[in-house]
Amino acid sequence: MSKAVQPVSLNILDKEYKIACAADEKDTLISSARELDRQMRKIRDTGKVSSTDRIAVLAALNLAHDLVASNKTEVNGSLDICQRLADLRNKIENVLENP
Repeated sequence: MSKAVQPVSLNILDKEYKIACAADEKDTLISSARELDRQMRKIRDTGKVSSTDRIAVLAALNLAHDLVASNKTEVNGSLDICQRLADLRNKIENVLENP
């Protein structure tokens, strides 16, 4: 069964975009558009970049960088937890073997 698709109006840097998305993804899409708009306005307001295309690319790079950095942190955190669990298992095994 396919998801019901509905049009959503988004305003990004004072321009309206109509995007079709599944009803259950609407809130996430709107939040994403707001974050993109915020990033683009921040870049535009520095006054160093005026082209909308360049602003969009820089904002996309910033958001992608944040995502990659966040994923690395999660992976490193998972590795730390795995290592700590392995250490605990070894300690427990040592205690059980040498009471």
